[in-house]
Amino acid sequence: MTITDDLQKLLDILPQDLRQILEKHSQRDSLVEVVLDLGRRPEARFPHQAEYLSEKPVTQEQIDDCIQRVGTFGGDNRAGIEQTLHRISAIRNRNGKIIGLTCRVGRAVFGTIGMIRDLVETGRSILMLGRPGVGKTTALREIARVLADELHKRVVIIDTSNEIAGDGDVPHPAIGKARRMQVAHPELQHQVMIEAVENHMPEVIVIDEIGTELEALAARTIAERGVQLVGTAHGNQIENLIKNPTLSDLVGGIQAVTLGDEEARRRGSQKTVLERKAPPTFEIAVEMMERQRWVVHESVADTVDSLLRGRQPTPQVRTVDENGKVNITRQLTAINGRSHSLGAEESVVPARQANGWRASGQMVPLPPVTPEREKLSGRSEFDRLLNESLDYTDSFDFSDTRHSGPNGEDLPLHVYPYGVSRSQLEQVIQVLNLPVVLTKDIDSADAILALRSHVKNHAKLRQMARARQVPIHMIKSSTIPQITRGLRRLLNIDEPEITDERELQLFLHSASDDEIDALEEARLAVENIVIPKGQPVELLPRSPQVRKMQHELVEHYRLKSHSFGEEPNRRLRIYPA
Repeated sequence: MTITDDLQKLLDILPQDLRQILEKHSQRDSLVEVVLDLGRRPEARFPHQAEYLSEKPVTQEQIDDCIQRVGTFGGDNRAGIEQTLHRISAIRNRNGKIIGLTCRVGRAVFGTIGMIRDLVETGRSILMLGRPGVGKTTALREIARVLADELHKRVVIIDTSNEIAGDGDVPHPAIGKARRMQVAHPELQHQVMIEAVENHMPEVIVIDEIGTELEALAARTIAERGVQLVGTAHGNQIENLIKNPTLSDLVGGIQAVTLGDEEARRRGSQKTVLERKAPPTFEIAVEMMERQRWVVHESVADTVDSLLRGRQPTPQVRTVDENGKVNITRQLTAINGRSHSLGAEESVVPARQANGWRASGQMVPLPPVTPEREKLSGRSEFDRLLNESLDYTDSFDFSDTRHSGPNGEDLPLHVYPYGVSRSQLEQVIQVLNLPVVLTKDIDSADAILALRSHVKNHAKLRQMARARQVPIHMIKSSTIPQITRGLRRLLNIDEPEITDERELQLFLHSASDDEIDALEEARLAVENIVIPKGQPVELLPRSPQVRKMQHELVEHYRLKSHSFGEEPNRRLRIYPA
């Protein structure tokens, strides 16, 4: 990477004694900012530490001297040094007088977007998230240069605080051929965004710090006109935007939806759920966790949908090693919510917990299900739904605390089935090679797998499970797809989005030729017509037993199906999601 910082121009505005100290400082090249507060010692901040530059407190004369050497402070209390990327921010007293300065070093780092260059070249809109100081603006500046100079696109930067392209009328060379539009007042940023599209025919618009509802709305308007957006927003992760009513529109917006009885049963959820309202403004999101470690959500829509349904997304984790090589791994959610990464060539295996499955000989119980709450109204009800969507579990729990077990990795897991077909359970365990052993003794069980209807009507089972500290995992029906999902959830193995051949063997297990033909017909209909084309399909007439197998296969794809017609011509109709 090549770094350009014009550091001497920033040091020149500081008081002479402080300037001399910093010019000779061993960490001068990694300086982040200098803080001058009236009546306090001047402080220099570096990436991993801060130190005082003098024992003498800062005087008002020193602050006034610095102010005279910089540009005019705007409505956002920021100023700059012409032809540089440095930013000087002011702290004022109640009378408007400046009594403190934060002099932040601005650096142009060429090559900083090597981790996501392939995403930039796709032409899709990209949203950068991260805590202050992690390098969002630096990455934004480099993206603008690459798009303008190397990909030859018409790029316009909306530079509200002159932070991207520097102070003064002539933009800094770090943005290449990209054009820069300045904003007179920060509250007018959304108007300048629209003006850029209407007047200057850009192919790409770069925006820093989208922070208001009007700016989010302007960003959506720009995206719907076919212009590529690259921007940053106030938030550390996508979950922050989902919970932020001002900026949630950037990821599609969130709305409460009331489901019909049948749909709620099919999903296994409550009748009022949260769903994404519209397509996201930004198709890709990058969470900048550290300077050399970025988490990439290749499809914001899929990530938001997964979070609202209580599932954890599996984003890419991109890191850069000492040799500049980009390493891409896939972040998965492990047992008890702990995350780990898998390389591109690694496979997902039944997850284990390093600290053990059990505590004092028993498996750690899951979080408790709260009793039915009183009906809320307005914003509080929406917040309750949002919290439940982002942290949903379909389990009973009888403990408020978690304890790590002392016994290490304790597999296989002993499961006590209640109301669930034992033969189907054994079939799923055998075909998927799951580390599960069925037991007839509840005292030796690590978990109970039961039908939801049986658990609700069987208080004695709940009482026994509570007394023995054994968690209950519930499924809606004793079918192969439901049993498979229940065991996967119990083992904390992520469900695959697309059916694989090994799971299809569950439906072909000891099936006759006629049943195999019927299942293959249903599979081809789903994969070739229903899912890609979004069209319903009718299958050939089959016997009741074969139709039941077809229904289970369709449920495995998370689709709906109904039988219609009179025997012997009764057949299946499969509907798109």
